[in-house]
Amino acid sequence: MNDPFPAYAALREEEPVMFDERIGYYIVSRYDDVKAVFDDWQTFSSENAQAPVRPRSAAAVKIMNDGGFTAYSGLSARVPPEHTRMRTIVQKEFTPRRYKALEPTIRENTARLLQKMLAHPDARGDFLKDVAVDIPTITILGLLGVGPEMVPTYKKWSDSRAAMTWGDLSDEEQIPHAHNLVDYWNECLRLVADAHEKGGDNLIADLVKAQDAGGEISDHEIASVCYSLLFAGHETTTTLISNTIRVLLGHPEEWQKLLADPSRIPAAIDETLRYSPSIVGWRRKALTDTEIAGTPIPAGADILLLMGAANRDPGIFEEPEVFDINRPNARTHLSFGFGIHYCLGNMLAKMQDKIVLEETLKAVPTLRIIDPEQITFGDNLSFRAPTAVPVTWEAQS
Repeated sequence: MNDPFPAYAALREEEPVMFDERIGYYIVSRYDDVKAVFDDWQTFSSENAQAPVRPRSAAAVKIMNDGGFTAYSGLSARVPPEHTRMRTIVQKEFTPRRYKALEPTIRENTARLLQKMLAHPDARGDFLKDVAVDIPTITILGLLGVGPEMVPTYKKWSDSRAAMTWGDLSDEEQIPHAHNLVDYWNECLRLVADAHEKGGDNLIADLVKAQDAGGEISDHEIASVCYSLLFAGHETTTTLISNTIRVLLGHPEEWQKLLADPSRIPAAIDETLRYSPSIVGWRRKALTDTEIAGTPIPAGADILLLMGAANRDPGIFEEPEVFDINRPNARTHLSFGFGIHYCLGNMLAKMQDKIVLEETLKAVPTLRIIDPEQITFGDNLSFRAPTAVPVTWEAQS
């Protein structure tokens, strides 16, 4: 994950649909092929999108069964007609009005965290830990009606979900994460029960109201949406914010362009999503014997779609290895997927990234990255997340 792009280029050029015996997946790396698979949900099911990459151990399964863990995907691993029914209801609650209501709080939290970072006496910080972790976590918890004091707990649960689903843990390493997932799921069930009892102005309460008004969505499904949003709503946005700062500071001439003209920020975010997305690989399963780009794919085959490779396909993007905030077609990236499962929270993620970038440019225009070539990324099949974004700045006299 530290630098997968040369390997992506080799795959696109030499074997754009490759079977990898090590993980048992067909790897798809060209833009048109990745997009076509995303778009054909009848042939390529999303049912394996949330399946554990490494089978859960007997001990972990027992812990989760004994704890009543029955969580399932919110939307990303569901298929029509169930997916269509649930998404229709959930999508109605992801409104511009709700996003607009969150904006002042996001901006206030960003300014506060930036000032806290800038108070470091040595003029050095870690933008990931100092800013990027808390902003989307507080935002998504607020969206779901949970106070900011729960940030560390939810972050711990979220880390366990990532490790148990997309990581490669030993049987023994799975045990504490299994306990965390039980706690995580029980908290989601509690939030739904509270919404029934107390109501409220948050997404879970709105879904309960929709249910009461005749919407076909069960308490278990609402809890599953909560389970997914508490993870997806902050994990990938933390990485997007981190990558935006990391990549822009790694290209100082682009940072200067934004200082001169902040109206370019949305374009810079789209180019970051293309150039260094939070999610570089997502999964599908073939339902029938089929083919991708002339390569036979048997029914039941698992497929890994490399959006990180597709986003640098030279057949789509001119000079794809160059980071260019003026790129005219950056928005055609596949980092939010494509088709019926296109990321529901894409607008919220980009809004938060935009606010953080606006506030950072104002508060600390002299921000610089420290040793960008030394930054490492977590070992994970799908998520390309930096482990730190070390920064420095010119201290104010």
